[in-house]
This record gives sequence, C-alpha cells and structure tokens, in this order.
Amino acid sequence: MRMRRDDLPVRAALALLLGLLLTLLTCTARANDSPPPAPEVPTPSVPAIARLWPVGSHPLVLRGWEPPATVYGRGHRGVDLATPAGAEVRAVAAGQVSFAGRVAGRGVVSVQLAGTDLRTTYEPVSASVKKGDEVEPGEVVGTVEFTGSHCTTTCVHWGLLRGETYLDPLALLPPWLLSRGPSRLLPVLGF
Repeated sequence: MRMRRDDLPVRAALALLLGLLLTLLTCTARANDSPPPAPEVPTPSVPAIARLWPVGSHPLVLRGWEPPATVYGRGHRGVDLATPAGAEVRAVAAGQVSFAGRVAGRGVVSVQLAGTDLRTTYEPVSASVKKGDEVEPGEVVGTVEFTGSHCTTTCVHWGLLRGETYLDPLALLPPWLLSRGPSRLLPVLGF
C-alpha cells in the first residue's frame, strides 16, 4: 500500500498523540506507586537498672538524646546534665570500670554494667577510679572537670552503648526516678 502525501500529517499527529498518551499513562502509574515501606528497626530494649542519676537527685537535662540517622551522621549520642564543676559523678548501676582516662583532651569514665551488654560513659570527668575497678550504684567514679565540656554551661555528658550502638541513657532510669514526684497541695491561708 502506497502512502499519500496528505496522510503524512495525520499519521504524524496520531504518532504524537499516542506518544503523549503513553507518557501520561506512565507518569500517572508512577505517581500512584508508593515507595516501599522503610524496614522497621526494632528499638533495642534497655533494662531500667539505674538506681540513681549520675549527678544530683534530678538534674536539668540541657540536651537530650538525638540518635543519628546514620552511623556517622549528626546527632547527640547521650544526654547533657546540668551540674556544677567539681560535682561528684556516680555510677548509676553496678559494674566494672572499662576505661578511665583522657579522650580528645577530656576525662572519660566508662562502666560496663553488671549482667548486661551495656556500658555507660561520663565526661568530662576527672576519674577517681581505674580500669578494672568494681563499682556499686552510687559509688563516686570522679568529679566534673572545670573545662572540656561541649555545653554552654558546666555539664556532664552521660552516654549509653551496646557494642558500638548508642542508646538513650535515660532508658536506664526507672519511671520513679524520671518523674519529679507527686504533686503536693499547699495549705490555703485564711480559711
């Protein structure tokens, strides 16, 4: 079959229309596709075995735990607790000192918690313990150093690790240590 000259524009227009239709259908199909769901990463459980805060009775948390999106990503791998320089830093649970020394110019104490695969870290701390020492809950492991903190005011950075994975150290605290206590009614004067 021979093509006539006047059929060319019609065929070109039909080919263009068909191409546009296929493009539109492809775009619509892709727009309706939802991305595959991200795999759920189970939050590792942390036993609430702490018996006290590392400093004070209920220190102000200056900056909380902000887990990084990737292993080397930005984040805050612990919590910063407001405390004066020279304050005693205590072990929150029983364990064995796995490190006591300086890292990047700051004093650091790490305690492997007894009966777990967890270790806590405290910095900047002038250590009063050495590697291998056994510590009980509440035992002093050092004092807060005057310099070397990343806080705008004096603080202690409290960390928690399982292997090389950072976890929220506040998870070690049982609910009764996290709360500020029961509300108290004060007497009303004049009645």
